[in-house]
Amino acid sequence: MSTIVVSVVLLTVIGLVAGILLSYASKIFAVKENQLFIDLRAELPGANCGGCGFAGCDDYAHAMADNKDVPCSKCVVGGPAVAEKLAKVLGTSAESEEKMVAFVACNGTKENAKPLYEYEGIDSCKAAKTLFGGSKACKFACIGLGDCVDACQFDAIHVIDGVAVVGRDYCTACQSCIKVCPQSIISLKPYKETVTVKCSNKDTGKAAMAVCKTSCIACRMCERTCQHDAVHVIDNLAIIDPEKCVGCGDCAVKCPKHAILDLAAKPAKEEKTA
Repeated sequence: MSTIVVSVVLLTVIGLVAGILLSYASKIFAVKENQLFIDLRAELPGANCGGCGFAGCDDYAHAMADNKDVPCSKCVVGGPAVAEKLAKVLGTSAESEEKMVAFVACNGTKENAKPLYEYEGIDSCKAAKTLFGGSKACKFACIGLGDCVDACQFDAIHVIDGVAVVGRDYCTACQSCIKVCPQSIISLKPYKETVTVKCSNKDTGKAAMAVCKTSCIACRMCERTCQHDAVHVIDNLAIIDPEKCVGCGDCAVKCPKHAILDLAAKPAKEEKTA
């Protein structure tokens, strides 16, 4: 038998033996996955959005399996239905968490906001911000090129007339839009919180009026109107205290610049036909 044939046979035998040993070792030293984790993970939607506060569905399932104090109601995508399933696996009851939604604190539409220049670059808010802070004269305004839209996995946010608008019933509070907004004007608010300030401009009244028709001008009309001490102007911007606000909407009605929004208020046409 030639040397080449012997070498080939020898290598084949060595390969087979090594394969058998590796296969055996993989079974002996395999780390068995926690069955509780497997069961919990099977009930999660797999969106991996991070809205639960963990790195993804696997991380959240591991946390629940390893720590009984981690609540099973943190999946914002699955909501109460998934929470009930997770609770059943854990043998506990699902605690309801307050529904949160993203809110864009800007009403600088093309009609309201004064343009600074005509932007013709990359369709990216982050890129446009490097050019004088964006194409709008208000340095606090929504740039409106849709970085938040691209980041959202749930089609819950869209740019309408130059401003990002959140579909409250579709938002899962995953915070993806918040993380990518270079203006830091998107935040989470309780779904039930219907009266809010739709502006982020902290300039003085005269300067604010010069760049946007609906900017807060720190006139304090909201403060004088509110009977519950829930609204105060801080750093030239109206701030609503959710702990004191009763949702009456009086401040929104009296605001001369319409910088305060009452989401629960009926449209004018609807009021007339009611």
